[in-house]
Amino acid sequence: MKIYTKTGDKGETSLYTGQRVQKSDPIIDAIGTVDECNSAVGLSISLLPSSPQCQIHRKHLETVQHALFDIGAALATPRTRAPTSKIDRTRFDHHATEMLEKWIDAMEAELPPLKTFILPGGHPSGSALHLARSICRRAERLVLPINLHEDVSDHVLIYLNRLSDYLFVMSRYINHIANCPETLWEHNKKSEE
Repeated sequence: MKIYTKTGDKGETSLYTGQRVQKSDPIIDAIGTVDECNSAVGLSISLLPSSPQCQIHRKHLETVQHALFDIGAALATPRTRAPTSKIDRTRFDHHATEMLEKWIDAMEAELPPLKTFILPGGHPSGSALHLARSICRRAERLVLPINLHEDVSDHVLIYLNRLSDYLFVMSRYINHIANCPETLWEHNKKSEE
C-alpha cells in the first residue's frame, strides 16, 4: 500500500464512519492536535535518561501513546452519526484515567511540594513533557465542543484533563531524578542587564 492515496488532495478526509469531511472540520482539528501531543510524548521518550529508574516511565509514556491513538479513533467515530458496531470498536473508558491517577500519586510521593509556578524547562525530556502538556491542554479545549455535541464520550475529555496533569508531574519527576533544578516563576521579573 502506498503512503499517498490522493483522496485528500481536495482538502477532505474520511472519518471512521466513512463520512467525508473537510480537513478543517473541528473533529479533524481535535484528532490532529491529539496526534501532535502524541508526537511530543514520543519526543520526550527519545530524550529520557537511560537510567534503569526511567525504564518504567518509558513504558508508562508508551502506554499513553497507545491511549492517544485510541482517543483519535474515538474522535473519528462521532457517536451521533456512527453505527453502534463502530462506536463499540472505538469505545474509550475510565480505566486509562485511573492508571494515570495511580502514576501521578506515585510520582508526587517522591517530589518536593510545589509552592509556586515553575517555568517549563529543565532536562530535555522534562522540557518535551512540558510541550506535550501544553499541546494536551489545547487538545482538551478542541475536544470540549465535540463532547458538548455528544459526539465523544466524557471519558475522552476526562482523560485529556488528567493527562495534562500527568505530563506536568512527569516533567517534574524527570527533572528531579535527572538533578535539573526547576526555575521558579518570579512575578514581574526584570532583566539583570
